[in-house]
Amino acid sequence: MGNGFLGTLFPAGQVPVSRHYIDGVMSATPLSAAELRDAFRGFFAERGHTVVPSAGLIPHHPTAPMFTNSGMMQFVPYFIGEEPAPYPRATSVQRCVRAGGKHNDLDAIGRSPRHLSFFEMLGNFSFGDYFKSDAIPWAWELLTASPSAGGLGLDGDRLWITCHTTDDEAEDIWADGVGVPRGRIQRLESDNFWEMGDTGPCGPSSEIFWDYGPDFGPDGGPADPAAEHRYVELWNLVFMQYFRGADGALTDLPRTNVDTGAGLERIGALLAGSSSVYDAGDLAQLVEYAQSVTGQRLGVTDVGDIALRLIADHSRTATFLVADGVLPSNEDRGYVLRRIIRRAVRFAYLLGVKTLVLPPMIERCIELMAPSYPELTPARDLVLGIIEREESRFVQTLATGSQLLDSELDGLSHGGELSGSVAFTLHDTYGFPLEVTQEFAELRGAAVDLDGFNTEMDAQRERARSASKAKGPGTEDVAEYSAILAERGPTDFVGRELDHCDAVVVAVIGDSLVVDSTPFYAESGGQVGDTGTIRSQSASATVVDTRYGVAGVHRHVLAEVVGEFHVGETVAMSISSERRAAIRRHHTATHILHWALREVLGDHVKQQGSMVAPDRLRFDFSHFEAPTPDELRHVEDLANAEILANGAVRHFETTKDEAMSMGAIAFFGDKYGDLVRVLEAGPRSTELCGGTHVHALGEIGPLKIISEGSIGSNIRRLEAVAGTGPIDRLRLEEARIAGAAAQLGVPPEDLSEGIAKRLADLSAARDEIAALRHQVAASAAASLVDEATDGVLVARVEAESRDEVRDLALSLRDRPEMRVVVLGSSPGGKGAMLLAAVSPDAGIDAGSLIAPVMALIGGGGGKGAEIATAGGKNAEGIDEALEQIRTLLNGR
Repeated sequence: MGNGFLGTLFPAGQVPVSRHYIDGVMSATPLSAAELRDAFRGFFAERGHTVVPSAGLIPHHPTAPMFTNSGMMQFVPYFIGEEPAPYPRATSVQRCVRAGGKHNDLDAIGRSPRHLSFFEMLGNFSFGDYFKSDAIPWAWELLTASPSAGGLGLDGDRLWITCHTTDDEAEDIWADGVGVPRGRIQRLESDNFWEMGDTGPCGPSSEIFWDYGPDFGPDGGPADPAAEHRYVELWNLVFMQYFRGADGALTDLPRTNVDTGAGLERIGALLAGSSSVYDAGDLAQLVEYAQSVTGQRLGVTDVGDIALRLIADHSRTATFLVADGVLPSNEDRGYVLRRIIRRAVRFAYLLGVKTLVLPPMIERCIELMAPSYPELTPARDLVLGIIEREESRFVQTLATGSQLLDSELDGLSHGGELSGSVAFTLHDTYGFPLEVTQEFAELRGAAVDLDGFNTEMDAQRERARSASKAKGPGTEDVAEYSAILAERGPTDFVGRELDHCDAVVVAVIGDSLVVDSTPFYAESGGQVGDTGTIRSQSASATVVDTRYGVAGVHRHVLAEVVGEFHVGETVAMSISSERRAAIRRHHTATHILHWALREVLGDHVKQQGSMVAPDRLRFDFSHFEAPTPDELRHVEDLANAEILANGAVRHFETTKDEAMSMGAIAFFGDKYGDLVRVLEAGPRSTELCGGTHVHALGEIGPLKIISEGSIGSNIRRLEAVAGTGPIDRLRLEEARIAGAAAQLGVPPEDLSEGIAKRLADLSAARDEIAALRHQVAASAAASLVDEATDGVLVARVEAESRDEVRDLALSLRDRPEMRVVVLGSSPGGKGAMLLAAVSPDAGIDAGSLIAPVMALIGGGGGKGAEIATAGGKNAEGIDEALEQIRTLLNGR
């Protein structure tokens, strides 16, 4: 493709990705990605910041998006006051993914010089400590100071600043404190005001932009939308100083916070003298390696350049997603991962690559990034195995699907539309996500008929695009619960020590009650909420569920309310103790099962979800194939041996760093701050968990796995019962066995022999019935032969079953004088049936006799050369159908 092809890829004025070096305008020195990470963290560590490791890509806060997409994500509990910050200021280099849901940059990958699906965010944070007067000068100093002074050496004359229209304080600091000319400081509205949601903390922001020069767009600064490719954002400084209430009004926060984020890849590219993030750091090396893996070179074709950059980006994203516990599937995060893998493979196919491309790219990615992310090294074999299997499966259908897609696109004129039914076939038969089909149609200048695709998809089109959320109040209640959290702080949970307590009513919201302290566990981490009772002098109610109104605020859902509860009154809170005890048994049993699964199947097994109830537990885990019966038996035996050993259970609070040093495993879906609860369930299971648990493993009682199966690609689900559950199931099975034995007239211990005898009797009876049916058919056939003309019989017969009609037709056809037999019947008086049977030498196709008249009986079928059958609901059409068949045969 020539340069004209770029017009279909980039909006007017957008600069395509290539090496655009900035000559003679910087005093900066190129840094590797590792050096840039160290420089940033070191700068802020010298200024009193605690260096915090990157959190994983699966966020755990209830308000979080599908993936961790910003540096502040792991600090949300501190910013909104759910938990006290363990340090006043922090700095981090956070791995992020934007590839699904609201934050989705996939369509721009490889085409834009600065968009990525995986990126690293440099950040410094203040939790009620410093504010604008420190954050702004530090950002400027780090960017512009010479490398010898600990800075990055950028030319300050090429930096522009934006502030919110209301933030005079920030502009004055930039201008008077830092010395930025006011002509390079611009005031914007919504682009410079950050909000966590409709309600909650918010505030103005300042952004720092680099001017790439007139080759990249018009002058005028970042306020001009037409200059977005000339003035590129490097750093965003958010100043949380307000709280937006349910009425939209802003009030001052009692403690102000700072949240900043700077793109490592963008700064790295700038330091390397390029406008493209693909020309620096780890990405540049991955692009270079993609050329050797694919045998392609940059600069040959536009599509080839896009493919090489996309493969580099997507291999990095897939590596980190799998390492963080995401597995390919057809839902939620797994669907996004599958789409990323398939896009990379499809682009490699466009380059003519016939071998697996991702495994070597994954190995190179781990080699480059493991020094900064050491968790990649132990995950290497798992990541390679999962992604190689996924690519291998997709490659098997890729060639055929690609031929279909290319063939259909070849038949379209530029600007044409690909059929929705073709897009559906590619999705349903060949595993092409709709977005991939759209992308490659776009590359050929075509669109996709989405209405037709949606019609074809029906229910299949429904895919969960966000992480599962725990049940919670409607959006109309969130503001009220948020206001309670802001004013009163979190509910004091005392249920680890107490089943009963007195509390003070804080709020009555709809059918729910909020109190200052509670023994009721709110549903989270897979454990269901507690039930019980609440009483006051004037009212009583049953608590039918306990949830979080917002994180930290317990919502007690009431039923059977007698009287009225009032804010400020004292109430007696009592949980259902027996129910809680059963839940505890199943929750601790979940941890023991997790340990046993990892022992038997491998350390790659990770929890992907759970449900802990009083009557059973459900445990979802990652594994690439079905466990064998022997493996499941081994898991069950290991778990029960551990329980019988009656090891002590310790449930205690410590720092996350200390927990990790103990080897604690984090359970998927739970939210962990820097202060965590560790569960030591006996000597072998150590995991983070905020639920409630037994005091010794023997309290769990016997454990029995009752089912195991697949719930998606690479995701398995196991269900089990503990405590009295196995005994209850044993009693039920004994009752069933006794009942079955009684029906057979044998003692329970002879049930197998009794069943075997009955089956033998049944088989003999069936043989006898079949012989009698043949006799009856032969007798009936003898009486019908006289109605045949020249070996052809078309007749309506009475029969009790379809088999009876078939036996009769075959008995007639097999007589030497018969060539064609067509029978019509309403077996047992229900519906209609037509059957044609012809001899091999008749020269007539049985199906050709039935097919023309199927509509008369309102049915279908009719295929077969020697025997053809059709069934329908309209018995009244049998006679007309037979008459038309007679006419057809007479015409032959």
